[in-house]
Amino acid sequence: MKCPFCSEEDTRVIDSRPADEGNSIRRRRQCDKCNKRFTTYEKVEAIPLVVIKKDLTREPYDRTKIERGVFRSCHKRPISVTAMNSLVDKVEAEVFNLEAREVKSNYIGELVMSEIKKLDPVAYVRFASIYREFKDVGTFMDELKKFLDN
Repeated sequence: MKCPFCSEEDTRVIDSRPADEGNSIRRRRQCDKCNKRFTTYEKVEAIPLVVIKKDLTREPYDRTKIERGVFRSCHKRPISVTAMNSLVDKVEAEVFNLEAREVKSNYIGELVMSEIKKLDPVAYVRFASIYREFKDVGTFMDELKKFLDN
């Protein structure tokens, strides 16, 4: 690792510990030339993921889109931020466990729907109303009936 102060390539690790809830490693390093210390983080490089949208265009995976949808659906509901983040983490883990380079947006949407349904019925209906793109009250009522029957 190159020293950020003097650009020397010989640095040594003087301390390592888990960071980011075990998802990365924090390393304290010291330069052998200038003796200054600095911190680096090491984490697993994720496979670049592309999402295939409904209109068949492709775009890079963006976790914040899922977060935004979940947070909007849960607005003014008695759901903690921790629970919402946990839901997003679970969906994201499921998507990345596919080990695919491309995934359809409707697959991600269905995962969110199934998880948010377990979390809160009102948040589920809110999310479904946007995700399913209801054109009229009748289709909205059909979705509600399906939900109530389960």
